[in-house]
Amino acid sequence: MPIAIPRSRIRDLLARSEPLAGVCAKGWVRTVRRGKEVAFLELNDGSCLASLQVVAEPSLAALADPGLGTGACVGVSGELVPSPAAGQRWELRASAIELLGGADETYPLQKKRHTLEYLRSIAHLRPRANTFGALFRLRSALAFATHRFYRERGFVYVHTPIITASDCEGAGELFRVTTLDPQQPPLEKGKVDWREDFFAEKTGLTVSGQLEGELCALALGDIYTFGPTFRAENSNTSRHAAEFWMIEPEMAFADLQDDCRLAEDFLRYLVTFALDECGDDLVFFNERVEPGLIARLEALAKAEFSTMTYSEAVTRLEQSGKAFQFPVAWGGDLQSEHERYLTEEVVKGPLFVTDYPADLKAFYMRLNDDRKTVAAMDLLVPRVGEIIGGSQREERLDVLRERMAVKGVAEEGLWWYLDSRRWGSCPHAGFGLGFERLLMYISGMENIRDVIPFPRTPGSAKF
Repeated sequence: MPIAIPRSRIRDLLARSEPLAGVCAKGWVRTVRRGKEVAFLELNDGSCLASLQVVAEPSLAALADPGLGTGACVGVSGELVPSPAAGQRWELRASAIELLGGADETYPLQKKRHTLEYLRSIAHLRPRANTFGALFRLRSALAFATHRFYRERGFVYVHTPIITASDCEGAGELFRVTTLDPQQPPLEKGKVDWREDFFAEKTGLTVSGQLEGELCALALGDIYTFGPTFRAENSNTSRHAAEFWMIEPEMAFADLQDDCRLAEDFLRYLVTFALDECGDDLVFFNERVEPGLIARLEALAKAEFSTMTYSEAVTRLEQSGKAFQFPVAWGGDLQSEHERYLTEEVVKGPLFVTDYPADLKAFYMRLNDDRKTVAAMDLLVPRVGEIIGGSQREERLDVLRERMAVKGVAEEGLWWYLDSRRWGSCPHAGFGLGFERLLMYISGMENIRDVIPFPRTPGSAKF
């Protein structure tokens, strides 16, 4: 007979303070041991890291089924009682077991340690592994925390387009979106006639929602976007993926100082939320992935965030006496080794670097009075380097057009962006935080492919 008792989540059962009769737990078998007098099943339903031990009489019919092995899905009814075994408070004494979905010995996640490389090859099954169950619960919790943070501060959540004709000033190579026949596209003077395409112009998957977000901030005040972005870059590094998620707040009537304050509050909030709400999973990461992780996160949650200008940072690096792999000179971009030295050796904590050379930054960043630097900021953290990048935006139409000309950005494609400065412009600022980079920082994972359920990388778009 199918088990009709309402299902209880294992997380809730393990958190109980008293025994409970009439329990039904459903989940996937991690291990099964059949003895002559008693059988033991380790049951996990994904609600938490811990599994529930099931104790059953060998006479229960389901235990004779060869499909009830590691990886099988079962429903178990019985009584939650104190466990005499060390290391666990409760066990489920089974009165009935129903095999919902069998699994034989070919199940690829038998109880042993698997490499991350192997688990990436079976991304459709890896959420059942402890590491990835913990990661994806953390991902869910921090997505919720992101929305709660901005909701509490009165920000409006804006859905910016995924398909766009804007490349956000060359923020990355675009994946093209087209309905044209790639073998025989319509031509005009030897070039593809995009007027014949679905949108009547050349479009692609978005690399950023920032420019559209600015338009909404100049009408709604404070907004944020949180959605997928795409980069068609043939990069196989551990920090790059073709599809990833970005959090991009934008504030009207704000300057660079306001931008830094929001970034500090946001990062501190997310780290504190993870420590408070994801304790068991963070303990797992601390033990299995990065020893000292929890202490590092606790230190950041309480840290004072320092600030120095780019010029000061270059001076400190030049005077360090360190033999960096990449030379340090004013006008050059700061590399990861430079950023880590500044955070780990100079200020020993998180650091805002501000006022970068204008030549290094995008056209939309506000030109400072020295006309050599822009009101940009990067938030650097120990171990990682840059984790947030943002700026005050250029609200002056004449200066914006001047910067576009210097950067070689055509006005024709961004006429709508210029209109936002033509009518009712105001100072505003914002930043971008890569969600996967954040997850890497909070979990200690070193490869971006491991913090997104189904990674999209060069040569791989499985599942």
